[in-house]
Amino acid sequence: MVVENAERQTAITLSGVWKIFGEQWQTALDEVRRHALSKQEVLEKHNCVIGVADVSLTIDRGEIFCVMGLSGSGKSTLVRHINRLLEPSAGQIEIEGVDIMSMPPEALRRFRNERIAMVFQNFALMPHRSVLDNVAMPLEIRGVNKNRRLEAAAKSLALVELSGWGNKFAHELSGGMQQRVGLARALTADPDILLMDEPFSALDPLIRRQLQTEFMKLASTMNKTTVFITHDLDEAVRIGHRIAIMRDGHVVQIGTPEDIVMNPADPYVADFVAGISRLKVVRARAVMQPIDRYEAEHGKLPDSAPSFGEHENLRALIDAAIQSPEAMCIRDTEGQAVGVVTRSDLLTTIVEGTETE
Repeated sequence: MVVENAERQTAITLSGVWKIFGEQWQTALDEVRRHALSKQEVLEKHNCVIGVADVSLTIDRGEIFCVMGLSGSGKSTLVRHINRLLEPSAGQIEIEGVDIMSMPPEALRRFRNERIAMVFQNFALMPHRSVLDNVAMPLEIRGVNKNRRLEAAAKSLALVELSGWGNKFAHELSGGMQQRVGLARALTADPDILLMDEPFSALDPLIRRQLQTEFMKLASTMNKTTVFITHDLDEAVRIGHRIAIMRDGHVVQIGTPEDIVMNPADPYVADFVAGISRLKVVRARAVMQPIDRYEAEHGKLPDSAPSFGEHENLRALIDAAIQSPEAMCIRDTEGQAVGVVTRSDLLTTIVEGTETE
């Protein structure tokens, strides 16, 4: 999980990043900055396409940061700027305090190989190489000797539960297994940053959910900073610490899954999240009332009151409220009582959610 506020350290910073595709991109950029032209107006007037529009954001070290939006929103374009597979038309990009915009080509290639790994939707495995050789490839590029790189590759395969498959070739593996190989290859390089561009979207729903679960387990132990691109809100809510929603190249809202679902920034985001149940997303901390206020009105909360952590979801709280009418004590990660949730609090949250859907 992401460290608490007092200890958070920034891993990735994007400042005023623009990407405009087309021969007249500089003219289009100047004019869109002056006159706030829409994406359609830029296309009609300059025959240029806005891919990313003035994006500024920070991503914490160890965070899983999901970027989502409809097709053409700019999410995949954005992630390719982080490792400069695409050059921005304007703006600054820093990774772990390093200005990658100032790097010459050779230094950039070395930085990518040592500090950043990318997992693609289409697996991108070399068909003529064995699974083990595919996984070892980042270290081969780095010049690591064969024994060391194959040893590291075998450990990565074990992490993704593919021990014993190293001598197979990609066509002998299922789609889900191939995607595991792609993830293992990224992990072999031991990068600071993982960039994942819709890595599970080509898989059937059951395999996709299994891989999401496996990735979440790995992420909790490896503590890698991850930028995860998806068009699936359920996936983003399930694995992301924070979510950025994009539209026409702009980031229209950034927040925790709770923030996005409970407080959409505009009608576009509200429509985007309308289909997801609050029971999956909302945590106790978002619906609790301060314990001091509750006890001032109702007296001291009894020691026998049901107790839940602040990250417990609504489903568990509702189940508890069905069993007992007692107010529930909500505790922080240190075990201290910080809030109270009553049946009334739960009913208000459910009703308000229904009204906004």
